Amino acid sequence: MRDAIADWFFFDDAERALVADALAWLAHAAPAQESALGGNLARLGALAGVIRDSAPIATSWQQMRGRSDPGEALVDLLCRVPEYDFDLHIPTKAVLGQSYLVAKINFLKAVGYALAAADAPSALRGRAEHELGQSIYSKMVEELFVTLVTNPTHEHALKARAAGLLFRIWDERLLSEADDVAPLLEAAWQARNRVRPVLGTMLGAHEIFRLFQEARDDRFLDYYTGGEAVPDDEMAAFEEFLFGLSHEHIGALRGHLAEHHLSAVSPADALRILGANHDLWSPEITGPQAIYTHYRRRRRDATVRALTGARGPKKTAEEYVLAASLLRDGRS
Repeated sequence: MRDAIADWFFFDDAERALVADALAWLAHAAPAQESALGGNLARLGALAGVIRDSAPIATSWQQMRGRSDPGEALVDLLCRVPEYDFDLHIPTKAVLGQSYLVAKINFLKAVGYALAAADAPSALRGRAEHELGQSIYSKMVEELFVTLVTNPTHEHALKARAAGLLFRIWDERLLSEADDVAPLLEAAWQARNRVRPVLGTMLGAHEIFRLFQEARDDRFLDYYTGGEAVPDDEMAAFEEFLFGLSHEHIGALRGHLAEHHLSAVSPADALRILGANHDLWSPEITGPQAIYTHYRRRRRDATVRALTGARGPKKTAEEYVLAASLLRDGRS
């Protein structure tokens, strides 16, 4: 096992320790699962090796295009490409890296499933969920940078800064995680994962208080609650993040409270009023995967509103905060 661990160059220290401990537990409790995970791990390592051996993005871009300023040329290209046409314009190393990250997420999911089925200690299962969360949040951060780069409403300076950070993610794929490039977002997602919306008066006081209790970095929350005026669309995006509901559903619940002269609504009432099922919304669905699914749903809804001119936030809360943070850092 010690020799195998030394070959896991694609894991950081915490991931390496988790996988070693998980495989050691499963070797006794569920040998078939341990063997299957070993095969998946070997394939993950092979993909990581391809990425490790790939040339830096600037070098490969220069060789392909023959440009003397490859970094600047690629930044300019990415800032002009719409999101729906993005994938066929990015370097091969970036594509391989995105596939590797999904494969790593699936591997860590499989570790968690195997540990749960084998009734492993809760501390070990908790470590598996934490490492899975780090990889899922890394994927979310990358998607946010792509959104910043391709959104035509953002100024060029912001798009160029986001593109530069994308290059860093792509070139340092095996070493970079969400907290390396956007620690305020990872802290917000981790806190949100530990908070269950209670809805109540639909003002969000309980949820905000709980988020401040759980967050290890308050910058995301301070952006919306720090006392400075925040545009209505941005506050609406924050409410979606807070309650786990769409802007339209939040409006429907507030309308129900007003129409029926009620002071509060429970999660169970919300499910009944909205006719929603657990696939659409439930405060009981938790974990990093749920945070990712919720983010993707909010991003889809924001895109639809931007295209149709419908009322409500045109970006996610995370995009508003990340854009402001990058612009501030770029001007400091």
